[in-house]
Amino acid sequence: MACHHLHASPETCHWGFFDAALKPALVIASGDQVTIDTISGTPEVLPPASAFHVPPELKHVHAKNERMVPGHILTGPIAVEGAEPGDILEVEILDISLRQDWGYNLIKPLMGTLPEDFPEPRLINIPLDKTRMIATLPWGLKLPLAPFFGVMGTAPPPAWGRISSIVPRAMGGNLDNKELVPGAKLYLPVFVAGGLFSCGDGHAVQGDGEVCITAIETALQGSFVFRLRKDLRFTYPRAETPTHYMTMGMDPDLDQCVVKALRDMIVLLGEKGNLARDDAYTLCSLAADLRITQTVNGSKGVHCMIAKSAVHGATH
Repeated sequence: MACHHLHASPETCHWGFFDAALKPALVIASGDQVTIDTISGTPEVLPPASAFHVPPELKHVHAKNERMVPGHILTGPIAVEGAEPGDILEVEILDISLRQDWGYNLIKPLMGTLPEDFPEPRLINIPLDKTRMIATLPWGLKLPLAPFFGVMGTAPPPAWGRISSIVPRAMGGNLDNKELVPGAKLYLPVFVAGGLFSCGDGHAVQGDGEVCITAIETALQGSFVFRLRKDLRFTYPRAETPTHYMTMGMDPDLDQCVVKALRDMIVLLGEKGNLARDDAYTLCSLAADLRITQTVNGSKGVHCMIAKSAVHGATH
C-alpha cells in the first residue's frame, strides 16, 4: 500500500462541477491510502484576515479557477488504476480533521427547506476549537463537532457532460450524509475509466436535513483507502458503518427518496442475509430506520440504515 497526499491548489481543485472529461490530479493503485486537503467557500464568505486563519490556497483558487455558480470547491479527481465502468469504488474513511479555526453558515432567500420564511440573507462566521472540538455559536452555545465531507463522488457518465456539484446523483456527490465519518465505508459506482473520485464541502457539524442550506462549512483534511471492487455490482451509492448497513435514495420528491432507499435495502438484505424479498420487507419494517439526509439540494436525500446484528442474526 502506497501513501499519497493530495494538496488543495488551483491545479488540483475544480469549482462547482463534476465532469468525466477532467484529467486526474492523482493516479493510484487499488489499496493505496490518500490524504486529501480540501477548502471551502466563495470570496463573499471569508472572515476578516486578522480574525481567523484562511488557507492561502483558497484565495489562489478564487483568483485562478473557473467558477461554476453555485457549487463546491472539490479536490481531485483521483483515478484508481484498473477501474472500469460497472465496477464499484470502496472508499474507506480513516480520519477527518479540521484545517482552519472557523466555519461559516448561510441563509439565502428562496433557498433551503423554508425558502420563503426567511427573506433576508445571513452569513455568520463561527469559531471552531480544534482542541476541544466545539463550535461557539453567536448566542453562546458550545456545539460539539462531528466533521465529515458533504461531497464525495466519482465522475458521472461521459454523456452527462459537466454537471453541478449541488445535486446528488448515482455517482454520489453532494450526499450531505453525516454518518460518513471515520470508520465508515462509502461504495460508489464507477462510470468512467479510473473512477475519478473527488471530495470537498467540508462540514464541521450538520443535522440531518441541513435545513437552512448549509452546515458549518469549513476546510477539512481526510485520509482514505481506495479499493477497487470488481466483485460488487450495483448502480447507486451504498455505505456501511462499523455497526450498520446503509442504502440511499435521491430525488426531488422525498417520497421517491424513501422508495429508492427502501428498495435497495431489500436487495441488500437478500445479498447480505440471504433473505427472501417479503422477509426483507418485513425486517425493514421491524428493524430499519429511514432518515432524511438533506432537503436542500434540488434532489433531496433519504438513507435507510439497519444494524448488521439484525441482518446476520436473522440467518441463525
